[in-house]
Amino acid sequence: MNENFEAIYFDGVVSKKRRVSLAFGPTLEIFEDGTILSAWSYADVRRIPAPPDVMRLRAIGAAQLAHLDVRDGDTKHEVERHCPRLADDSLHADASTLKIVAWSLAATASIVGLIWFGVPFAADRLAPIVPVSWEKRFGEVVERQLRGMFDGKRCASPSGVAALAKLSNRLQDASSLRLPATIEAISSKTPNAFALPGGKVFILSGLLEKAQSQDEVLGILAHELGHLQNRDHLRRLIANGGIAYLFGLLFGDVTGGGAVVFVGKELLTAANSREAEAQADAFAAQTLAGLGRPAKPMGELLLRVTGKETDGFLTILQDHPLSEDRLAKLSAADKATADPVLTDEEWKALRTICD
Repeated sequence: MNENFEAIYFDGVVSKKRRVSLAFGPTLEIFEDGTILSAWSYADVRRIPAPPDVMRLRAIGAAQLAHLDVRDGDTKHEVERHCPRLADDSLHADASTLKIVAWSLAATASIVGLIWFGVPFAADRLAPIVPVSWEKRFGEVVERQLRGMFDGKRCASPSGVAALAKLSNRLQDASSLRLPATIEAISSKTPNAFALPGGKVFILSGLLEKAQSQDEVLGILAHELGHLQNRDHLRRLIANGGIAYLFGLLFGDVTGGGAVVFVGKELLTAANSREAEAQADAFAAQTLAGLGRPAKPMGELLLRVTGKETDGFLTILQDHPLSEDRLAKLSAADKATADPVLTDEEWKALRTICD
């Protein structure tokens, strides 16, 4: 048994380089200062990737990170003579290099895929678990930005505010929202309504002017409560904010300037997905059915204003894309089994809330 062959040994337990001697007896024996450290069956010895001048070996059954580095030519030859599987390994050396390159390319592709597809996927998973306290804080920041984007003011006609509060209370009683909502009217010629993360819903006076019945307004507000219930706007901000906003969530910086600089306009100009709109429609139809009021008027109001507003970017067309199929589904849910929520006087007061 010859013990003059030398190698470098890592036992896989501690990060320590050991200068060892190899003995080729019934097994490949690894010695340090005359003390045997390990014995490897020749049939279990495998070659693993290493620099060009190094033969790096591991053994099946040994510690996962344990390996030998052999540099001396005579020692390499002796190892190859005793270990039958190394010949097969050498045939696949080039293939291993190709595999490393392939895995590197795959990792790069994965990063690109994460940016384009993974973040939206992560948004769908993150939005439902964002703490309500974070959602409310974020909504407060967005609200401040949005108020700065409007020339109009909060509509505060006492009778109109009372009528809007009545609609809000009835809708929330019928919908079992996960958190309370506050609905407010703002003076603006733009026909729109939108919900913010955290429970705030705005309806613009331009939409009230175009409404021909209280059921049209009731339906729009129910639809926006659906977006609030499903956290659609929060999900969209996470997806479109990308990695920067995800880090903001991870580290609690949900009100940092880098995370929210774009959100005000983003909420108003970007369209929700078809799935999000369909879910909000379904929520609205169910809520309206609970009130005994029809869903079709909501679709009629959307259809009336869709595509006809060209003076500015805040149109209902952009964040409420309408299709004939969508209108047909709302019409199918058309049921009026109870009296209107507002009296004629209250409806008039709501329409003139900004006067």
